[in-house]
Amino acid sequence: MKEAHNITLLGAGLIGTFYTMTVQGQRSRDRIRTICALTDGEAEAFARKWGIPKWTANMKMAVEDPETDIVIVGVPNYLHKKAITLAAKAGKPVLCTKPLARNAREALEILEVVDKAGVFAGYLEDLVYTPKTLKSVAAVKRGAVGKVLWVRSRETHSGPHSAWFWDKKLAGGGAIVDLACHCIEIIRSFIGKEVRPVEVMCLADTVVHPIAAEDSGIALIRFKNQAVGQFEVSWAFRGGMDLRDEVAGAEGTIWLNHFLRTGYEMFTAAGGKGYVAEKAEGEAGWLFPVGDEVHELGYTNMFSDMFDALDEGREPVETLLDGYIVNAIMDACYRSARTRRWEPVMLERWYPEAKKEKAKAPKKTAKGRYSLIKEERMPDGTLKQLLQDWKTGHVIQRIKGG
Repeated sequence: MKEAHNITLLGAGLIGTFYTMTVQGQRSRDRIRTICALTDGEAEAFARKWGIPKWTANMKMAVEDPETDIVIVGVPNYLHKKAITLAAKAGKPVLCTKPLARNAREALEILEVVDKAGVFAGYLEDLVYTPKTLKSVAAVKRGAVGKVLWVRSRETHSGPHSAWFWDKKLAGGGAIVDLACHCIEIIRSFIGKEVRPVEVMCLADTVVHPIAAEDSGIALIRFKNQAVGQFEVSWAFRGGMDLRDEVAGAEGTIWLNHFLRTGYEMFTAAGGKGYVAEKAEGEAGWLFPVGDEVHELGYTNMFSDMFDALDEGREPVETLLDGYIVNAIMDACYRSARTRRWEPVMLERWYPEAKKEKAKAPKKTAKGRYSLIKEERMPDGTLKQLLQDWKTGHVIQRIKGG
């Protein structure tokens, strides 16, 4: 039985706005009843704009509101542990925005608090819920591309909108902790979340902005089944927000473009006519608006999964354990950026019943002596096969047809 939920929302910034637009517009029966912001004035302004009956700057009071039954955490990274701890102590289900914490140690402490309280919890990683991603992951699970060998995920733009993002101590890092958390979970969703990440090689640097944190990063993540994930993140990319993913499998390929060049392009000489899209850098010239932004960014499907999981007594697709694993991978990235070496992904927690990855034997010919490396139709119509002889190790070729 699906219930109507009364929500305490912590955070009245951009992410709080997106969450409110989604929750109060998607299922409609769920409503935000209390909003908590950093100041009373900010909370009141947000409440009046969105028709929220209660507002406060007191996080404890907001969480313990007896008229709400679930807490959504949309505050800066350094407040996640405090917010989730308050919700757990109040015995309320809690949903936390990305990243779960500033580092894996802090994320593990959050996990322990929630486990001890026994409350429902979900990790609000919206970009694994975009319509294109959900459809692509489903295709991969059906075997459409064969075994996934390599996944590349890219998120770049000109930088965050609020001051705390740029403070390394408050955020836990720079572009990697802000953006790579999305990319890593997208990579894991395609490779298979049951496949353990093993080690990381990462380059991170501050190339444009006068800050202590990194504004750019590139990494390779090696998984136990030999698959490789690659992310590219930057706060120095100009021209809007670039969200792209690529999946290369033994039997196929997927290319995804989520935000730029998605089929909606507009030129305006007038300019100054209002909001275009998140991280858009101008209001004139060629623009790339987004139709239903909260849906395209995955918020609609994400909250549907979270609330339906709560109602149905199951785990959501994204759990706090997933958030912890992402934090552990990012920790390895930061270590690798310092040492310039491959660094192990150190995990103190893993899935209780992880599926075992089954190794697939190479394809063989009917006689069983050869493995098929590749076959290709040639310009003259013949079919060329490249085969490895199992006894000698030699690679031979055969021509069929013509």
